[in-house]
Amino acid sequence: MIFIDYIAIFATVFLIITVLLQQSSDNISDAFSGEKSELFKERKTRGLELFLSRSSYILIFIIVLAILLSNNLR
Repeated sequence: MIFIDYIAIFATVFLIITVLLQQSSDNISDAFSGEKSELFKERKTRGLELFLSRSSYILIFIIVLAILLSNNLR
């Protein structure tokens, strides 16, 4: 394994952690009960929620870039 593989592994672990820390406003019981849910609410993300959302996008970009570089360096 080369160093870029380790970067991809660490970024994947951090991505899993950031996704698990994000909160969901949807209720799963609404999907099965047939009640009307407001899936697309007009709500701005702020604070920690905004930071987690942006960091997950950045981590996804790092993972894809690391995998592409890893395949080209071998």
